[in-house]
Amino acid sequence: MKKVLLVFMSFSLLILGACSLEPPEWAKPTKKGNGEGSKIGLSVSTLNNPFFVSLKDGVVKEAKKQGMEVVVVDAQNDSAKQVNDVEDLLQQGVDALLINPTDSAAISTAVQSANSLGVPVVTLDRSAEKGDVETLVASDNVKGGQMAADYIVDMLGEGAKVAELEGVPGASATRERGKGFHNVADEKLDVVAKQTADFDRTKGLNVMENLLQGNPDIQAVFAHNDEMALGAIQAINSSGRDILVVGFDGNEDALNAVNEGKLAATVAQQPALIGQTAVQAVKDVLKGEKVEKAIAAPLKLMVKE
Repeated sequence: MKKVLLVFMSFSLLILGACSLEPPEWAKPTKKGNGEGSKIGLSVSTLNNPFFVSLKDGVVKEAKKQGMEVVVVDAQNDSAKQVNDVEDLLQQGVDALLINPTDSAAISTAVQSANSLGVPVVTLDRSAEKGDVETLVASDNVKGGQMAADYIVDMLGEGAKVAELEGVPGASATRERGKGFHNVADEKLDVVAKQTADFDRTKGLNVMENLLQGNPDIQAVFAHNDEMALGAIQAINSSGRDILVVGFDGNEDALNAVNEGKLAATVAQQPALIGQTAVQAVKDVLKGEKVEKAIAAPLKLMVKE
């Protein structure tokens, strides 16, 4: 009798251990056939940036139109927090995940967790290095970086001395925008300094102050996003220098700065369209349809008219 009891208890513990890897029954994905009524989890790298606020708004607006519920979480630029956020969304039983990674490598474990539960994942603006992602909806960041470099060459000529403000290390957007920029800059410009400012306006200001002290001959700046570009402009204005600055994103503050002649140009993305397109892609996936592995949103170089 004792042996039977021990076998039963061991079997019970095994079943409980297996169940602990999955969300509770009430929270498991419902697998809606046409997407309507589905619950989508949206993990955003930070909502302390106008670009990602617009991206989030695009998701929420399109999801409402499609009859979907959206649960939004803000990683606050903390990759560890983002992984925990996504695990929590999975426990809530989301039918699909939209992820805007803080770090493309760090998010991989969360993507793989979703894969193990059969929850489809779509990434926005930045990719994930590992795991199965249905599609990446993003601007062509490489092309955008090239557009910025070409504009500087057009304005200042070949050989102009340029500083580069890089985004968050490890983010795919940082790598891709930098790659596109250097495809042109390494041949036609003189990049005298580059340093990360983490896509942040205050850090852009502080880093630019330091770069100006060490490089008095800088003629232009390419910032991987508008927030850093706007911070750089503050530092440049305080120094009394006349330096051409190009940003990337096309957020409202940057477009205003372009129209006022403070920012020379910005490579404008369409974050709301990225969010909208990502929801449409999720709907197709939930319906069992195939989607392209990468969906590009158009870019436009914005200059003062």
